[in-house]
Amino acid sequence: MRKEVAKLAGVSEATVSRVLNNVGPIKPATRERVLAAAAELGYVPNAQAQRLARRKSGNIGVIVPYMPKVHLFSAYYFSEILSGIGDMAKRCDYDLLLILREMDGKRDYAKLFQTQKVDACIVLGAKDVPEERAALAELHAGGHPFCLVNQRFDGQGYLSVDADHRSGSYEAVKHLIAQGRSRIAFLNGPDEYSNSADRLAGYRQALLEAGLTVDPMRIFTGNYSRKSGYEASAELAELFGTGEIDAIFAANDRMAIGVMDGLRERGITIGEQLALVGYDDSDGSRIVSPKLSTVAVPFYEMGREAAKRLLQPQEGEEEQWQGRLLPVQFVQRESS
Repeated sequence: MRKEVAKLAGVSEATVSRVLNNVGPIKPATRERVLAAAAELGYVPNAQAQRLARRKSGNIGVIVPYMPKVHLFSAYYFSEILSGIGDMAKRCDYDLLLILREMDGKRDYAKLFQTQKVDACIVLGAKDVPEERAALAELHAGGHPFCLVNQRFDGQGYLSVDADHRSGSYEAVKHLIAQGRSRIAFLNGPDEYSNSADRLAGYRQALLEAGLTVDPMRIFTGNYSRKSGYEASAELAELFGTGEIDAIFAANDRMAIGVMDGLRERGITIGEQLALVGYDDSDGSRIVSPKLSTVAVPFYEMGREAAKRLLQPQEGEEEQWQGRLLPVQFVQRESS
C-alpha cells in the first residue's frame, strides 16, 4: 500500500515513510500531497512501525531469566533463540541489549522503555504467574512493542512466536506406541509455561487415540534441567522394576539425558530394556550414548521471526499470524 501512496503522490516510498512517521524535514506541500494520497487510498500506517521509525536508543532488548549455575550461552534453547534474534537485529541495524531478570524478581519491563534504553523487547522464559501478567499488561497498555517467544497468554492479544509443541509431543508418543510401548511415562516441565500444557495435551491425545489409559501416576514434573531429570530417574526406575512403565518421554533433552544417567547407574539399558525420547534436538542429543530420539524445534527461526515481527512489521501481519505455530519434527535415534 505504501508503494501505491508514493506513486499517487509522485514521491519516493522513503518520503512517504518520513511523512507518515513524522521523521525529518519535509516541505509542507510534499507533506500535504502524501497525506492526501494516503487518505484517498484509505491507507492507515502500522502504529508499531511508526514508533520504531522514531527510535531513540537503537536497541532491541532481550529479557532472559537469570539462572544461577547455568551457563546461559551454552544452553541450546537460549543460544539458538538469541542467535536468531541477533541475526535479524543486525540486518535491521539494531543492537541487542541483554537484560537478566531474577527468576522471582521484580518484572518492571516498562521502565526499559521509559528510560529509553530499548525501542522494542523480546521476552524469553516468561511464566504464567501474576507478576508476569501484570508486567506484560503494563507494556501492552503503554503501547510498547514487545514479543514473547515460546510462551503464549491466549486471549490477551500479545505478539508471540511459538512452535507446535502439541504436535511434537503427539508424534513422539505415537512413535513409542508404534514401537510396541504402551506404558509410557511423561516427564513434563513446570505448569507456568504454555509449552508444558501443549506437550501434556499431545501426550494425552496420542494415548487416548491408541486406546491407552492416561495414568496420572506416570506423569512427572521437572524444571527442564538435567538435574531434575536425574532426580526423577529414581522413581522412574522403580516403576520400570515393577513393570509399570516400558518407555519415557521427557519434555526436553536436558531432562532426558539426566534420566538416562540415573537409569544407567541403576543398570537399566536405554534403547533395549526401556525406550526414551527427549525434546529439542539439542547438540547433546546427538553425542550421548545411545543417541537420543527427540523432537527438533526451530528455536533459531523462532528468535529470528520474533525480531522480524518487531523490527520489520508488515500491514495485516498480526492477523496472518493468529494461531500460527512453527512446525516441529520427530527425529528417531538409538534410544527408542
